[in-house]
Amino acid sequence: MKELLATIDAWGDSAATAGRAVVVRTFGSAPRPEGAVLLATADGRIAGSVSGGCVEGAAAEQIARARQTGHSRVIRYGISDEEAWDVGLACGGTIDVLAQPQIPDAALEAARVSSRVGGHGAAVITPLPPDSPPPEFGEHPPGDGAPPEPALTLDDDGLHGTLGDASLDDELTNAAREALRRGQSRTVELGGRSLFVEAFPVRPRLVIVGATEMARALASIAGTLGYERIVVDARPAFAAQERFPDVERLINDWPDDAFNAIDLGPNDAVAVLSHDAKFDEPAIAEALRRGARYVGAVGSRKTQGDRRARLREAGVGEDDLARLRGPIGLDLGGRAPSETALSIMAEIVADRYGGSGRPMIEKARAAAPV
Repeated sequence: MKELLATIDAWGDSAATAGRAVVVRTFGSAPRPEGAVLLATADGRIAGSVSGGCVEGAAAEQIARARQTGHSRVIRYGISDEEAWDVGLACGGTIDVLAQPQIPDAALEAARVSSRVGGHGAAVITPLPPDSPPPEFGEHPPGDGAPPEPALTLDDDGLHGTLGDASLDDELTNAAREALRRGQSRTVELGGRSLFVEAFPVRPRLVIVGATEMARALASIAGTLGYERIVVDARPAFAAQERFPDVERLINDWPDDAFNAIDLGPNDAVAVLSHDAKFDEPAIAEALRRGARYVGAVGSRKTQGDRRARLREAGVGEDDLARLRGPIGLDLGGRAPSETALSIMAEIVADRYGGSGRPMIEKARAAAPV
């Protein structure tokens, strides 16, 4: 949803007629993950994708049907589904798509709030229609679905709404918080109901210590990926607007003061690029102490060894030192600042999603049946 906000705003009055299709379950090699969205208006405008292109037309037709009936419905497209072959889902996967007559207000608001600088994350929980398909491939539910039920939401203040059972509410709260932590939407089964938990995590933040040439390249790549970027350097000539024209914030201060000013915490990634011990080591120690989820620092093997010894002497524990990524980045082989920046950003993304950093072909070979 977040990537479609600009489109929704550009549609103007047409957006009021837009319905939504959203992937709520995937099986096998599905082309898009849970939470992928397609929008379609009454005047024929379409944006987004639920399948990478192969079932978009069929999904748009289901949105039109939902708009006519006022009912939501879950439709299954899969390898053993004749209709899926007709529309081209030949990737070997199966998807369940929820067609809704309108864009839910709760989802739209959560997308906007979580996209803002300084915003907060939220999860929107949608009860799926009771005629949603069972887990057998290729089956479609009968009828026209059911009127949309009110969504529940979860944010920093807790769960808003109830399933009518305190223990189920606790389970739902835990599931929604886990979805937000991972940044991945999912469907959960609770109390005999299917509930789609749509995650709108807070915009990820990258804090770059040291306004170097590598930092400029890293800020550019991170911006493309939707990160909020903060560059910290006590030297005004380096952390200057003309050198970093589009970052969200430049701070001319020492790292510990800068971290206090931005309230650095577990949602943040920190890349220390300054090559200067008087900047690097206080920044590393403070970022680790505050629990930043990624902390990496440039430097050779010898530099890293000497740095770790000094950090131990400064009181940084072994568990924290084990979290330090140094040398920083994945081994891509490149040496230019932009190539090193790409390797750093690749490691940050892999760390965020629990990726291995292995080539996908190796992963596919390991998963292939013997």
